[in-house]
Amino acid sequence: MNHDAALPEAPAESLPRKRRQMLEAATALFIERGYGAVSMDVVARAAGVSKATLYAHFASKDQLFATIVGERGVVAHVEDVLPAGPVDDLRAALQTIGERVLGFMLGGRTLAIFRIAIAESARFPELGEAFHAAGPQKFCDRVRLWLSVQQEAGLVRPVDLEVATQQFMALMRSSLFLRASLGLPPAPGEQDIHATVAAAVETWMCAFGTNPSEIAE
Repeated sequence: MNHDAALPEAPAESLPRKRRQMLEAATALFIERGYGAVSMDVVARAAGVSKATLYAHFASKDQLFATIVGERGVVAHVEDVLPAGPVDDLRAALQTIGERVLGFMLGGRTLAIFRIAIAESARFPELGEAFHAAGPQKFCDRVRLWLSVQQEAGLVRPVDLEVATQQFMALMRSSLFLRASLGLPPAPGEQDIHATVAAAVETWMCAFGTNPSEIAE
């Protein structure tokens, strides 16, 4: 499975050309050099725009980084698999969502951005804040809203949905993600992702679903 190919890219028509240039140039620079070594001047030159143009779109470097995480992040990647209303099969829906999320998390560029945030947020607290708000927190907020609809339909127990959402994400951050984050072989494949998500969903359903005794075929 080519996880790089699964990385969500904003459709070309949805972003003005210059904005797209700046985001692509900044992403490449952050991955190649790290957050601290990249200045807004460098990004502007790489994108072929003036510094004034760059600042007109992004007020600061951390805002630029947050935009990269947010506009091409996991929320956009899973939106089409989050039905607006109650689902017929919560277990199957969570499996679909989980596989999409874990596949995204294991993508090459996603891992590269994650490593930057982990490695440099101690020196640049604004980086960690930007990454968390635009990535994990934004996703958890969206999933919590989706779970509230399922809860109202009686598919989820009357539990704290913030806890339920965080637990779902934590269950998918298994050794598969840890090994990939550390660059340890072998590279995870589709079967690995499916099995990891299935185990996560089974555990989650036992804790938060309304039919915890049901065992999937």
